[in-house]
Amino acid sequence: MGAENEGRTRADAFRDAYHLGDQPLGDLVALIEQTVRCDVAVLDTTEQDEHGLSMRDPARHIVFIGIARTRNPMRQRSTLAHELAHVLFEDWDGSQGEELSHRSVREIRADAFARHLLIPRAGVRNFIGEARPLTEGDLSSLVQRFLVSPAIASIALQDCGYISDDQKSTWLSISTGQLARRYGWVDQYEAMQDESDRSRPPQRLLARAVSGYEEGVLSAQAVATLRGVSLEAAQDYLDRTSSGPRAPEVPSMAAEDLPPVDIDLSALDDDAPEGRTP
Repeated sequence: MGAENEGRTRADAFRDAYHLGDQPLGDLVALIEQTVRCDVAVLDTTEQDEHGLSMRDPARHIVFIGIARTRNPMRQRSTLAHELAHVLFEDWDGSQGEELSHRSVREIRADAFARHLLIPRAGVRNFIGEARPLTEGDLSSLVQRFLVSPAIASIALQDCGYISDDQKSTWLSISTGQLARRYGWVDQYEAMQDESDRSRPPQRLLARAVSGYEEGVLSAQAVATLRGVSLEAAQDYLDRTSSGPRAPEVPSMAAEDLPPVDIDLSALDDDAPEGRTP
């Protein structure tokens, strides 16, 4: 089985395992955290080409996916699906990204997985229907429906036999922003841009942080740092989320409740035996 088929087969199996059908997927961060139970974070990064990474702690069996903030929400979604592929295929031996001059088999496989997970062939066929000449407006509708880039949507259309290789090549150069502005869903796209350009901590980590704040062992500033917001915003979030830090309970005890203590004061006597130091 080649890398393309292996990626498609695993994507189909993932959708089947979690009863996702062939419909568009919503919040991928939440989906990944709830299915494969790994931590996902949207991070600030200074590297222009650094989109995402996946790591595993072999000692604690914890898997972490980190992706970069971006104004390109479709790319962020494909990056999330790409890193999910590395997690499912257990690509942990450090060979990811070693060959910078060409795409490795693992990277090709992860790309195929991401494409078929985000826009499955059955979903394309159900949405488009019978074969017919497709317009740029049809491409826009498919992009808006499955929340993928025009490039990924064009590859899916060509894979399903709806468009020729030449038409696919023409549509590969179109951006999501162009389609959104041209076909009237620019407000939706800009809302997606705002969402993908926000840092986001792992859900389980944030839940533990709120519990730590309620127990009085974590400050509001720590929660602010974790969420990447101001102290005032974090305090407002905590005020609306929790009942506030609980005061530690210090057990009280009356003197009469203390156990009796037998103290030997004989060493203080004047007639203490020789050799004993009072």
